[in-house]
Amino acid sequence: MVEDEVRELIRRRGLDPLRETDAVRELVAAAVNDYDERALLGAVPPLVHADAVRRSVFDAVAGFGPLQPLLDDPAVEEIWLNAPDRVFVARNGESELTDLALTDGQVRDLVERMLKSSGRRLDLSSPFVDAALPDGSRLHVAIPDITARHWSVNIRKFTVRASRLEHLVELGSLTPQAARFLGAAVSAGLNILVSGATQAGKTTLLNCLAASIGSRERVVTVEEIFELQLPLRDVVGMQCRQPNLEGNGAIPLRRLVKEALRMRPDRLIVGEVREAESLDMLIALNAGLPGMASVHANSAHDAVVKICTLPLLAGENINSAFVLPTVASCVDLVVHCARQPTGRRRVEEVLSLGRRVENGVIESSMVFNLRDGRLEVAGSTLPAQDKFAAAGYDVAALLGHR
Repeated sequence: MVEDEVRELIRRRGLDPLRETDAVRELVAAAVNDYDERALLGAVPPLVHADAVRRSVFDAVAGFGPLQPLLDDPAVEEIWLNAPDRVFVARNGESELTDLALTDGQVRDLVERMLKSSGRRLDLSSPFVDAALPDGSRLHVAIPDITARHWSVNIRKFTVRASRLEHLVELGSLTPQAARFLGAAVSAGLNILVSGATQAGKTTLLNCLAASIGSRERVVTVEEIFELQLPLRDVVGMQCRQPNLEGNGAIPLRRLVKEALRMRPDRLIVGEVREAESLDMLIALNAGLPGMASVHANSAHDAVVKICTLPLLAGENINSAFVLPTVASCVDLVVHCARQPTGRRRVEEVLSLGRRVENGVIESSMVFNLRDGRLEVAGSTLPAQDKFAAAGYDVAALLGHR
């Protein structure tokens, strides 16, 4: 009853519940107080927990209904629905089944509300959708007949636990020495590839690395869907666009990489390379534009193999004879991160690429790797000495070789 009254007041006043939350909260409080007054007169049943009713009504009209408490819970990292009555969450890297049960109609209404601010659509002709929620969380939905029966919904929450390399040190994801080295590498303009499996912390690490970019540099980011939240002054972010109802108007990541080069960037950051856009990124880096990107891989060496393979998807005229020396000439470091069985995320490897290619293999050497569970300097390698020296850094001192 209170929810219906609030919805009617919102409609009459022309409020946008997702944007004008303060006004909606005032309406909810007034409606609950009015209901309490009527309950004292015996006109309606009394409310047992008025505060809980206020939260529930507000979540229903201005939030995402039954899922809002999970979205507000800082311990929850991800939420997914396999069916309306099969709602799971991930806490500290471990999944658990909640006691929350929705209806098919509620799931559809929630997804429609989530997509409202993104401008993206979901229908039989486009049964998948990727979108960003207002708080930066990432939404992915798949519907039948792609799924067997129910809508599949994933919400990967945007949780800001680290925005600088120093924060990763505090969390135990990085050692102080490795943090100093990576910070100097970014400042010196080294091209860095961040690798890892799903949920390994690649985006967080990319954000933290980017915090070391100079304050006067202009950064252009390109992503499938907005996820990066860079703590910088001069940033332009672009995301891909889905085709319209006629199947036209799609903007792929490859097009965004090309457009980014026309925007006077000092740095280019590609949220994640998956396909042929890797070729355009390599060409940009090979032209002297510093940049960073992430890629799915099981190790730093696997990431090198992958970044040498993905450009071949760009066309039959692209071959390994072109790609391998291009990767060798422009990618300086691969930073690999992983998620432990306990849910903890940490950097496990820092690999340096050389400039030589022999027998189809790029020369490489490990800079940091795990020893007895701790990230340690791996050897006497001095990566990209010319770039470090040009920026005023002594790479030997950073690695403790003198």
